[in-house]
Amino acid sequence: MVQDERIAELEALVARQQLQNEQLLAVNAELRARVQELEAQLAKDSHNSSKPPSSDGWRRKTKSLRRRSGKATGGQLGHRGETLHQVATPDEVVEHRPAVCAQCQTPLEGEPVVLRERRQVLELPALRLRVREHQAVQVRCPQCQHVSLGTFPAEAPSRAQYGPRLRALSVYLIEQQFVPYGRVRALLADLFGAQLSEGTLVAWVQQGATTLAPVEAELKAALRRAAVLHNDETGVRRAGTLAWAHVASTNRLTHYAIAAKRGTEATDAIGILPGFTGVSVHDGWAPYRHYTQCRHALCNIHHLRELTFVEEQYQQTWAKELKDLLLEMKTAVEEARTSGRRQLPTTTRQVFVARYRKLLAAGHAANPPPERRPRQRGRVKQTPVRNLLERLWLGQDEVLRFLDDLTIPFDNNQAERDLRLLKVQQKVSGCFRSDHGAAAFARLRGYLSTLSKQGLALLAALESVFAGHPLYPQFA
Repeated sequence: MVQDERIAELEALVARQQLQNEQLLAVNAELRARVQELEAQLAKDSHNSSKPPSSDGWRRKTKSLRRRSGKATGGQLGHRGETLHQVATPDEVVEHRPAVCAQCQTPLEGEPVVLRERRQVLELPALRLRVREHQAVQVRCPQCQHVSLGTFPAEAPSRAQYGPRLRALSVYLIEQQFVPYGRVRALLADLFGAQLSEGTLVAWVQQGATTLAPVEAELKAALRRAAVLHNDETGVRRAGTLAWAHVASTNRLTHYAIAAKRGTEATDAIGILPGFTGVSVHDGWAPYRHYTQCRHALCNIHHLRELTFVEEQYQQTWAKELKDLLLEMKTAVEEARTSGRRQLPTTTRQVFVARYRKLLAAGHAANPPPERRPRQRGRVKQTPVRNLLERLWLGQDEVLRFLDDLTIPFDNNQAERDLRLLKVQQKVSGCFRSDHGAAAFARLRGYLSTLSKQGLALLAALESVFAGHPLYPQFA
């Protein structure tokens, strides 16, 4: 009897220890996963994730995904330099004539010139505001004796005002060069003696944005008609809170909008994606997939960074091989595009796709699905590598869409470049002070970016805006 009780006690003890071991193993697995997750977070920087280069810090040296060209730095052999040349007709000629002979001191006044050597100095004219006075005169008709009054031009609505050229320069400095309002005031005071208030500059920015409203409407309509559209968004500060700058662009057109929301509520309100039926290129963010009337293409630069992370952090060779394959596809597409082809040969594409699927299968084999622990409830959390594999497998058509249509780019660099200057503005100025200031900035920046892409003169275009008849870019 005593022996049976002793055996029962030992069996109960073993059962408790087994349960405790299972619990300890579960805790150990959770802690190992957490350590791995934290190590992965520390290992991420701009070369293996979507983190910006500014977050890398000066201690970390990253390896760029760009391939070296092998060329030396500086101008290459055959490069056409930018040499300063003389002009045929100078604005002013200053003759330096010797007064006496350098040898015998004979006066040389009136003697003929034997040879003339020319040197030119290109210099700014003296900077000052030029005042044009408009006078509306009254004239009496000699026949009926009626007195007619001349009319003032549109640029002179009151007794004294600044002209469209100075307004254009001020808005150009603020919206294109991102010079803060206070420094624009100081610059104009130093150059021209113009004592402007900050309120005046703000009013000019608002005036320019209001004038450009119909231009923006046509710009949005043109982007809805585009065959390929780049989309992206980034966080900005507006009136002390987080807001989102959205961009929709092509290589010739740019539209910006700053909204309180990041998702479909904002893009619906902007009004470009709801009516777009072409190919939307983006980073795979879920709200973009809400628009099912268009096709989607994913940015493969994001995939290259994530594969770099898997290769370096987990030492999985399939990731490096898949990264090399994507770059090989990109090179093949660029060569086909350069040679004038409209698509890759069918056999070449099939080989690429077969290799792609084989490498994803190797990735799945190296990263089996996580097992459900005893008594675990809810959805089993997957590793970042499994999430990447599923995205590349289920979204294969969107990842490889650039293989089927050579007009579709490999990446979303166009939108990312268009957003980069907004981050520069935020670094300089810190934030937008108001909603209407942010909206004006977005409209003016979209206009200037579009003109710049089309090679048009920005200052002259802004001058046309403040003259009341804005220059329209090409929307075709």
